[in-house]
Amino acid sequence: MRFTPLVIAATSVALVSPIVAHADSNSAAPAASAAPAAPGVSVPGGRYEHPVALTFRTEPGTTVRYTLDGTTPTRHSRVHSPGRPLRITEDTNVTAVAFHGDRASTPVSYGYLVRTREKPVARLVVMSDVHVGSHESSDRKYESFFDTIGSIFPRPDAILSNGDMINDNGDGRGPDHRIVSEIFRANLARKGMTDTQLLISNGNHDASLTAIRDGYPASWFPDSGGGYYESTVNGIHLLTVNTETYNSSTAQRTWLKNRLTELTSDPARAHTPVLVQGHRPTTGTTMDGQQASNPRLAEDLGAFPQAILFSGHSHLNLNDDRSIHQRDFTSVNDGSMSYVEVDHGYQAVTETGLANRFETPTAQALFVEVYKDRTEIARVNMAADKHDIYTDGKWSASWQPPYASAGTLSGATWTVRLKGSTDQEIKDNFRYTAARRNTVAPRFTSRTPLTVVPGATEGSTALRIAQAEDDQMVHHYDVAVTDAATGAAVVSSKVLADYTFMPRPNTLDIPVPDAAPAGRYAARVVAVDAYGNASPAVTLAFDK
Repeated sequence: MRFTPLVIAATSVALVSPIVAHADSNSAAPAASAAPAAPGVSVPGGRYEHPVALTFRTEPGTTVRYTLDGTTPTRHSRVHSPGRPLRITEDTNVTAVAFHGDRASTPVSYGYLVRTREKPVARLVVMSDVHVGSHESSDRKYESFFDTIGSIFPRPDAILSNGDMINDNGDGRGPDHRIVSEIFRANLARKGMTDTQLLISNGNHDASLTAIRDGYPASWFPDSGGGYYESTVNGIHLLTVNTETYNSSTAQRTWLKNRLTELTSDPARAHTPVLVQGHRPTTGTTMDGQQASNPRLAEDLGAFPQAILFSGHSHLNLNDDRSIHQRDFTSVNDGSMSYVEVDHGYQAVTETGLANRFETPTAQALFVEVYKDRTEIARVNMAADKHDIYTDGKWSASWQPPYASAGTLSGATWTVRLKGSTDQEIKDNFRYTAARRNTVAPRFTSRTPLTVVPGATEGSTALRIAQAEDDQMVHHYDVAVTDAATGAAVVSSKVLADYTFMPRPNTLDIPVPDAAPAGRYAARVVAVDAYGNASPAVTLAFDK
């Protein structure tokens, strides 16, 4: 996925920026042995109703280089000229690094959503899997998260928290809902979001409906006994379902179908979306049906192309365009605010070598704008700094701010339109269907896509992959390293492309096992996107 700005002049309007390192332009130059501070920006990341003219703030004597495609700037990246603002006219991630001598700052990234002055009917933030357990681990994180929310929607009409507010595993954690309530209420007040509706659903880690009702203001969970209810957000109807009981609840199924029938049978509302939130995804929809349940929910929504179902539970990432699915209705995965998952069965490059990984300590949410003729769904990183989910062998998703990636975009905005004079015509015009899946394969653009470099330990060897490009994202690499003399495989792995991080690393170093004897080896690597589209193989013969 790339965001490439057009060149149009602009004026700037400041919004609240995410918490990132900003260098003072009047500060002293960095010491010869010290790395320079990360660049700041003249216009904070956020949502704007006009193009943006951007300059970088940095220490004297440093050079700022930047990228616009989610990659990490190098000494060969574009140079920022202080007198020539960078002009941004469409959704863009800007990543910058300050260089001074042979030292470089840490990269810092900013996300920009560029819109027109057209006003949406409703603005909603959709999040899930908060999994708060204490003030100590969550207070600072949610200050940063709400700062990011405010940079995009200063006054959202509603925030939907779609289940798993806490992390109860049948161990009596129900009172933790009060901690979530305290954190959210404090930040709503701090950001002046006093008129923002907060609407939550029941998840499998939320202890009980009673615990939810006891933990929050009644307006946040206004059910009448079964954990499901109806709300309106600026005239847009929201139906919250309880996916813990949906399949077996005749009353809930009847309620949902009746309300959808009543809302969509009105000709004046035939092209108005009906939002549905439920914690668990339904079968045969997002992310190829991973971690799905409640097949009857898909069955019941099937007659209503106006329905847009938001679901969480899986923690699966928003970077992957399989996170939106259309057939008879629209389904959207809403990511996770605690940690993000990827497909199982892959390995990741870590500080200790290749390791089985399907989780990253990153956080994501959706920013939804309902217009008269469409619904726009922006994918936003609350935090996407590169870390391993394990630190010193211990699992942890509690990385604390400041984040150098807060507010960046995890993918292009999805646009849902309800076009057609009949329900079938609306379905026929859906964009995100199986029949219209992306078929563009990744491609290697480096002249030397594979090289051999020293490994992380003394005397070791690694195969370095220069990351390929794709029109959406590279998902993983099929990596094979074989002994040229015997044909024996020494590396055979599907290695994740680190696509959930912002910025994405430019190279991946695949360790050649120390146990492999000295000799001649052959490497073969194929880049694969989320839909299975594969690049031509690149190869390299090398000596170890």
